[in-house]
Amino acid sequence: MPARDAVIVEAVRTPVGRRKGSLADAHATDLSAHVLTALAERSGVDPEVVDDVIWGCVQQVGMQSFNVGRNAVLAAGWPETVPATTIDRQCGSSQQAVHFAAAGIMSGQYDVAVAGGVELMTRIPLGAPLAVKELGSPYSQAMLDRYGVDGFNQGIGAELMAERWGLTREACDEFSARSHAKLADAVDHGRLEGQLAPVPLPDGSTLTADEGLRRGTSVESLAGLKTVFKDDGVIHAGNSSQISDGAAALLMTTSEKAAELGLTPIARFHTGVLAGDDPVMMLSAPIPATRKVLDRSGLSLSDIGVFEVNEAFAPVPMAWLAEIGADESLLNPNGGAIAIGHPLGASGARIMTQLVHHMRDNKIRYGLQTMCEGGGMANATILELL
Repeated sequence: MPARDAVIVEAVRTPVGRRKGSLADAHATDLSAHVLTALAERSGVDPEVVDDVIWGCVQQVGMQSFNVGRNAVLAAGWPETVPATTIDRQCGSSQQAVHFAAAGIMSGQYDVAVAGGVELMTRIPLGAPLAVKELGSPYSQAMLDRYGVDGFNQGIGAELMAERWGLTREACDEFSARSHAKLADAVDHGRLEGQLAPVPLPDGSTLTADEGLRRGTSVESLAGLKTVFKDDGVIHAGNSSQISDGAAALLMTTSEKAAELGLTPIARFHTGVLAGDDPVMMLSAPIPATRKVLDRSGLSLSDIGVFEVNEAFAPVPMAWLAEIGADESLLNPNGGAIAIGHPLGASGARIMTQLVHHMRDNKIRYGLQTMCEGGGMANATILELL
């Protein structure tokens, strides 16, 4: 019996809303249902054939609790026979959803699956799961003692990366300004339109574009921002990912099942890996994850035509570039999370949606995606254009 593959046949995302922006009053279940509906409409697939929906969400409290993935299936009007689960691998949750979907398809557990995620950071603020102090800290004393710290902080991790790789504030700000410039160029030339599922708003208008874009961002305009984590540090709001709202989803199956359903695959899931690294620095794992996925895939760096590295903070992709030696012109070609935003549980699927569409639009055979995750982890994925 021939080996089963896993292919992506459609990928959609909402425009990313800025904090307290157009999506501020949305419900996480309904925003998730919106991309599920768009996925079915654009692909023409009958939701009844979906074996599972794997949904990423980091802060699973309030409207994002009680398995928001399953709630989204029901809110979308999909058959009750379609199950769903919600997973948390921190910022990489929906990239991990893609990995789980691919594994289920390739092993024969699924024929058709949806991978995606959501995060409404306006309504479920960072740290919301810690609001009830009586329930305790996620970090036990044994864990803290192992590392000689009293807690873990991604912002401090970004400062540690800047120190280790000698990244100045000016260099980080230059990188951040380029992220906005790339997004502006992508918007002006309509390169993102095919991947977006515009969101109708209560006032009768429609959100059609990412709200995080700040045109004209420059090193000079960023110079006046106060650093957040260290008085003499480099990290501030302008060279960090934005607090955001959004959702994204990808439809996956096998090549054989796609043909049976009359679907046209866009890309094949070629290789997926995980890596762990220092949880205090926390953000450096994309470097070993990239080395691991290249080694396991049998491909070389020169085979990859586009890279997506999540811009959690500017030092993350900058350190990655320094260690991996990739061509910066191939990195985040349509802007990254510094300009677009970082709706935690949706970001992996948002980035992969951009990657898939960019590969198809530009006939790029191989694309690589990686992103840092809380706890010092990273996913890395290579897709192959079909």
